[in-house]
Amino acid sequence: MIKKTLVMMYATLALSMLNVAQAGHHEAGHDNMSPSIVELAAGNDDLSTLVAAVQAAGLVGVLSGDGPFTVFAPTNAAFAKLPEGTVASLLKPENKDQLTAILTYHVVSGKVKAADVVKLDSAKTVEGSSISISANAAGVKVNAANVIMTDIAASNGVVHVIDSVLIPSE
Repeated sequence: MIKKTLVMMYATLALSMLNVAQAGHHEAGHDNMSPSIVELAAGNDDLSTLVAAVQAAGLVGVLSGDGPFTVFAPTNAAFAKLPEGTVASLLKPENKDQLTAILTYHVVSGKVKAADVVKLDSAKTVEGSSISISANAAGVKVNAANVIMTDIAASNGVVHVIDSVLIPSE
């Protein structure tokens, strides 16, 4: 019984040390084991509409590239808040340019973690225009969207999940 307990303790210790070593490896900037932004989103059922949109816009290659990128990722519920038929319309091939503009409005060049986001009042998007950022005791907003999850690490950047789709002004 004692031998079995010791084996379990050593196994637990070994696994803990492995996790600490991997965490240190990631903190040192080695994200080789992390999924790309696209792989991360594809592995999250709550981001399936975003993944479908990225595929329809032909942005999988770009968002799987080296980056780094910061993506403000709207949830399925965020897309569901759009007027009825909007998502279906945007996913049509003839609306690819409009969809691309909307999606790239959710992307900022560089890796901007939450601690840095709260220090900003705006950020220029890959689409070309800027998003407004505000932080207070209630949380962080990007335009009118609430940031609901932060600092989801990817090999080519970071993802912050938001509760509304950001629409660039015309």
